[in-house]
Amino acid sequence: MTKLNAWIVASRPKTLSAAAVPVMVGTALAWSVDLLNWMPAIICLSFALLVQVGTNFVNDYKDFEKGADTEERIGPPRAVASGWISPGAMKQASVLVLGTAFCLGCSLIAFGGWWLLAIGIASIACAYLYTSGPFPLAYVGLGDVFVVLFFGLIAVTFTYYVQTGHISAESIALGVGVGLMVNNILVINNYRDADQDARSQKRTLTVRFGRSFSLVQYQMSMVIAALAPLFVFLQTGNSWVLLGCIVYPFGRFLTMRISRLPIDNHFNKALGWTSGLLILYGVTVSVGLVLEGIVTG
Repeated sequence: MTKLNAWIVASRPKTLSAAAVPVMVGTALAWSVDLLNWMPAIICLSFALLVQVGTNFVNDYKDFEKGADTEERIGPPRAVASGWISPGAMKQASVLVLGTAFCLGCSLIAFGGWWLLAIGIASIACAYLYTSGPFPLAYVGLGDVFVVLFFGLIAVTFTYYVQTGHISAESIALGVGVGLMVNNILVINNYRDADQDARSQKRTLTVRFGRSFSLVQYQMSMVIAALAPLFVFLQTGNSWVLLGCIVYPFGRFLTMRISRLPIDNHFNKALGWTSGLLILYGVTVSVGLVLEGIVTG
């Protein structure tokens, strides 16, 4: 494994859809009301990607320190635990990436005002505190709240806000829907790693309430996500956005498949399916919003 490949693996490319999809949906919503602004949209995307990578880096070395990543791990290998990258180097990279994200995010002040500084600080702080600090969110069962809030509600609504100058009910609804779909990636990770997490005192919702609870959470998240486009349709009359409701039948099918998978290396396929479903949701919702903008324009 070369150093470059090790850093690429550590960035977890398959998780980057969690950063890109919310920005895509927020930008498509701005397009639908004829207020698209490419500059803040590109800044939002860059900020989101850097925060995602920075969070992954912090998670990599902190889970190693806390004993959550061991040889018994079923999921993809982690760079620090595998010895590819030293904990010190990973920590320095985390600071560099999150610091760059913060500086880049500050440029959005020109589009949305100084109060966005508070959002930027909170985003960076929670990215670090996800698995670090005296009260790591992922270790006390609050990881889901962080993901839905920052990779859904805040990401979608503020991508929309810096382009339009206001926050709409539609952006909030889609923010919740996207956040729940992103969080299902975490649900699958926690479902797979429940036994190892329990031994390392990582009290995820799956560890606290069991794998059956997580399957219900997984499916209900997709039900609520499917209702978000319906809400937008009822608010705006845009029937194209209902394309996003396709997530529901696919979600039911995936839930049944996942419940039958053995908890071994083959279970990692469920992560790919879930990430693919997030992309499908983001693309269909965004296409529906863009088509409405084209038709009404």
